[in-house]
Amino acid sequence: MTNISAPQPVRLAAGDAEVTVDPAGGCRLSSLTIAGTELLRQGERYGAFPMVPWCGRIALGRFRNGGDVHQMPLNAAPHAIHGTGRDAAWRTARADKRSAAFTYDLAEPWPYSGRVTQLVELSEDSLTLTMGVETYGDSFPAQAGWHPWFLRNLGSGKDVELDFAAAWQEERGADHLPTGHRIDPRPGPWDDCFGMPDGVDVTLTWPGALELKVTSRAEWVVVYDEQTEAVCVEPQSGPPNGLNTDPRLVTPIDPLEISTTWSWRSLA
Repeated sequence: MTNISAPQPVRLAAGDAEVTVDPAGGCRLSSLTIAGTELLRQGERYGAFPMVPWCGRIALGRFRNGGDVHQMPLNAAPHAIHGTGRDAAWRTARADKRSAAFTYDLAEPWPYSGRVTQLVELSEDSLTLTMGVETYGDSFPAQAGWHPWFLRNLGSGKDVELDFAAAWQEERGADHLPTGHRIDPRPGPWDDCFGMPDGVDVTLTWPGALELKVTSRAEWVVVYDEQTEAVCVEPQSGPPNGLNTDPRLVTPIDPLEISTTWSWRSLA
């Protein structure tokens, strides 16, 4: 059955920058164009989606909160990956020409009630995303972050170059989960989590075209560049499997909030 009340895409514009948010598709950014050039890989699983209420993989899909053990669907068997928010329809709370706010009520299979809010704010040379997670009752561990798929090549020259200086890299086991050991950052290709205690700061440069900086007060970033079409720079509030290894509780008096800013300048 067609849902005739499905929320419609929201388009924001500032200067020569345009962003489209698809609340029906997990509140993902389905498009980000600068001077008519698309920066995000297209497709219903791509763009840039919020990861909430967890980021990356949960080992075997299970996490503990006090004495309770919860099982999440194994959508990246044998693990659960990237949260439930990207698979849900969000509600557009408000929108104007340059900003919009969206909400999503946590629901099954997530075992706790609460609300997620995402604020999207566009200017001529930057995009700021802010996400909050609050509980309606019981405290629970949670994470939040973003998974953008930036195009490797913008069609006007060389492939994108990544530049960042991490304090450490989370050693990745054969199961794609952090082992708990911190190692010196290694050269790519990566599907790895890095620690940046002074805040996430990663520069993507498309030579001769555009420079884009991903920054956040968050201390964790996953970099994934193993596909030919796109690269991912994912600021997040904790490491993969963090619901088990580094839980951050959302309580009635202490919601979780995270933000990231993408700023750009033309190199043309």
